[in-house]
Amino acid sequence: MTIVTTGTAAPQAAPAGKGAGPLLRAWRERRRISQLELALRADSSARHISFIETGRSRPSEEMVLRLAEHLDVPVRERNALLLAAGYAPRYPETPLDDPALDALRTGMERLITGYEPYPALVVDAVYNVLAANRGIMMLMEGIPGELLQPPLNVMRLTLHPRGLAPRIRNLREWRGHLLAQMERQIALHRSEPLRALYEEVAAYPVPDAAPGEEPAEPVPYFALPLQVEHAGRTLSFISSISTFNTPMDVTVAELAIETLLPADPATVKYLQTLVS
Repeated sequence: MTIVTTGTAAPQAAPAGKGAGPLLRAWRERRRISQLELALRADSSARHISFIETGRSRPSEEMVLRLAEHLDVPVRERNALLLAAGYAPRYPETPLDDPALDALRTGMERLITGYEPYPALVVDAVYNVLAANRGIMMLMEGIPGELLQPPLNVMRLTLHPRGLAPRIRNLREWRGHLLAQMERQIALHRSEPLRALYEEVAAYPVPDAAPGEEPAEPVPYFALPLQVEHAGRTLSFISSISTFNTPMDVTVAELAIETLLPADPATVKYLQTLVS
C-alpha cells in the first residue's frame, strides 16, 4: 500500500474588484444565518456585518478569519476570503509527498494497513484515491483496467456500470446514499470539480432488475450497509469516514479516511479466511 499524489482542486478565485463582502454574504446565506446572529457569534454588530457585506467597510484580517470560523468556511475558501479582502493567504497547501507531511503520511499508511483484512482507503476532496489497503484491492478484483488508471476515483469505481455497480446488491439505496453525501459536500464547499464529478456519476445508468428477479430479503442493520458480491458471496459493510481535527493546511483539511466495517458475522468470517 502506497500513498499516491494527485492534482488538487485550484482555489476559487475571488470576484475581481468586489472584495470579501459578497463572498461572506454568500457563505452566510448558505449557512442560513442572519446578520444579527452572525454578529452575536463574532462579537460584532449587525450594522458592521452589513457594511462589510456591502463593501462600505473593509474587514480586518482578524475579522475575516473570525467570520469564516463562525460560518464554518472550509480552509481552502478561507484563503480565498483573505485574498479578496486584500490579505495574504493564511493556510499553506503542502503537497502530500512533501517531507513536512512524512509523519502524517506514514501514520495514515499504518492505520489503513493495520485495518486489514477489512477495507480502508484515503481520499481527497474530490474522492480521488490516495491510498488503499489490500481489503479495498480485493473488492476491486475484476474491474476493467481502464477504470483503474490513475487518478482512481472511488465514486467512479463504485457507480460506473462496469465498475462495482453491477455487484452491489442494494445499488439503488447505496447510490442514493453516495449522491446525497456528495450533495452535502457541494453545499459545504464551493467546488466546481466536485460538482462536475457529481453530475458525471449521477448520470450513470442504473441497471433494472432482471425479469423475475426477487428483491433481496431486507435485513435489519443499524446503518445502511454496502452489500457487494465477491467470489459468489454477498459481503456487507458499514462505512465510516474520518477527517482531521482543526487542520491548518489545505491538503490536510481535504483528506478523509474511509473504513468499511463488516456488518455481519459471515463477512467477518470470510475476510478472516483471506489472511489465515
